[in-house]
Amino acid sequence: MHISAFLAFTLSSTLTLFPLCTTARVSLLSHAHKVAIKHSSSLARDLRIALGGVLVAQPGSAPTQNVYCVSNDGGVIVSSGNGSFSSPSSTPTTSGSQPATTSSVPSSPWKPIATYSGSTFFDGWTFFTGGDPTNGNVQYVNQGTAQSAGLVRINKAGNAVMSVETTPTVQSNRMSVRITTNLTFTEGLVILDAVHMPTGCGTWPAFWTNGPTWPNTGEIDIVEGVNNYTDNQATIHTGVGCSIATSNSTLLGATGTVVGGTDCSASQSNNEGCGMRFSSPTSFGSGFNSVGGGVYAMYWVNSVGIKIWYFQRGSIPNDITVGAPQPQNWPTPMAFWPNSNLCNISNMFNDHSAIFDTTLCGDWAEGVWGGTGVPGQSVSCQQQTGFATCAQFIQASGSSFNEAYWEVSSVKIYQDTS
Repeated sequence: MHISAFLAFTLSSTLTLFPLCTTARVSLLSHAHKVAIKHSSSLARDLRIALGGVLVAQPGSAPTQNVYCVSNDGGVIVSSGNGSFSSPSSTPTTSGSQPATTSSVPSSPWKPIATYSGSTFFDGWTFFTGGDPTNGNVQYVNQGTAQSAGLVRINKAGNAVMSVETTPTVQSNRMSVRITTNLTFTEGLVILDAVHMPTGCGTWPAFWTNGPTWPNTGEIDIVEGVNNYTDNQATIHTGVGCSIATSNSTLLGATGTVVGGTDCSASQSNNEGCGMRFSSPTSFGSGFNSVGGGVYAMYWVNSVGIKIWYFQRGSIPNDITVGAPQPQNWPTPMAFWPNSNLCNISNMFNDHSAIFDTTLCGDWAEGVWGGTGVPGQSVSCQQQTGFATCAQFIQASGSSFNEAYWEVSSVKIYQDTS
């Protein structure tokens, strides 16, 4: 009998004879595993995978009883033992988070309420087609137009790509993409895994969440910056009545630097809100892209406040990678707006959706067109491009926007079920 047939017969007999996870079953399965190692290293690897779900843990470890089934399309459906099933993404990726073992990660009270990844990434989003509220030189287009123009796609790595039009010259605005989740949520943990973000003079990309009535239901800018900036700026915008106690970020419990004032209300801050600039030159733009990107996590719990972390590729906590986030174990966040008597978070933030967009020029990028001094912007875009205004540059320089694209592995939104 061929070794593979023999092992198949042995395993079938084993599972019949020992329907429960008994010591005898484990012993016999372990013996079969040793035979596989002796005869075929590749078959052993396959066998290890096959037996992963039936080998028992050591006494006292109280493992979760998972049941593994194969779906019709060949994917794996996992049941946690409580009757609920999920289908982990099997989409390949070359730069995003890699699969990791869950053996050393405890269970998390944070459970996913939405996952956007792979070939279905764009399901559950609405393509915004209105005028740009920040006065940018963009024409946001619907999904059909974006697809036919090559502005959105799923690449070979299984990542979602959202680009800006690169036609050499345009008469007015360039086509771009802005998408909003159909899902709305109050409180949660939003985790973005991206390998590339738009960069370059004239660009203003952002990943953020927003309520239905701006600014009274709040805005949380998770990723944002303009032009050649390399240090991310996270910001909150609110209605009247929200401020932070100090501009000393250390006292606030954050590693970033407070920029602007301490009054977060849009009306009192000229729409600038309360910003915190990160201390990492790989957290935005070309710096982010040069390291293969990373993960952003936004934590929103009304009784605590709002926190934002950035983890560079290669330094992403394993609990994030395996889908069991443990934010209480993460290091000091780069941004933190605490719940306090100065800002009641539950009154200021409600019913948010997540949003991606890439604006061109607009109030911010155009406003600092001739400026320098911000990390990444040692030379002004005006000097670098030779154009007096951002709008002139946008219309005449399509090839300059080859790097103006998002490449996203996944967006996951969790809520605390404890």
